[in-house]
Amino acid sequence: MEIYNYLKSLHLIFVITWFAGLFYIVRLFVYQVEAADKPSPEKEILQAQYKIMAYRLWYIITWPSAILASFFAFWMLFFTEIGNAWLQMSWMHVKLGFVFLLYLYHAKCHQIFKQLQNDQVKYSNNFMRLWNEGATIILFAVVFLVVLKNAFNWIYGVVGIFLFSILIMLGFKFYKRIREKNK
Repeated sequence: MEIYNYLKSLHLIFVITWFAGLFYIVRLFVYQVEAADKPSPEKEILQAQYKIMAYRLWYIITWPSAILASFFAFWMLFFTEIGNAWLQMSWMHVKLGFVFLLYLYHAKCHQIFKQLQNDQVKYSNNFMRLWNEGATIILFAVVFLVVLKNAFNWIYGVVGIFLFSILIMLGFKFYKRIREKNK
């Protein structure tokens, strides 16, 4: 049991730093996309700085955190009695489904990161702002699943995630109108 608590603590620390990296990298994507529309020399100066910031964040914080969070999670799940018991519970299967979505989200962020490092701007800043909410939705779903476990009412939970997503979309549209109005 003692080792399990250490593993869980390390897992949580690296999950937090992983999400921090995911939240900030997409914010840097927004800035990189906006910098592409600036006149020279401002464009080149900003792009160079954002590339350095994104590179350091991605490879020094985000990727190592993702790997370590996964390492400690696998260790807990497959090499401890508690983890083996949790693998039998339905809430854990749903959680692991959201974790799989998080891996897909991370992979897509990596693809966007590589494109922007090569000066390929394929998405708008509005897309990036909306994309930034993907990690938030996954985080909410996973936290509620872990905290509520079997007491979680699946129907209300699924409806709640959809309502939360709709609220984020509405907030995004509202914020976009304010930004356009203030230009």
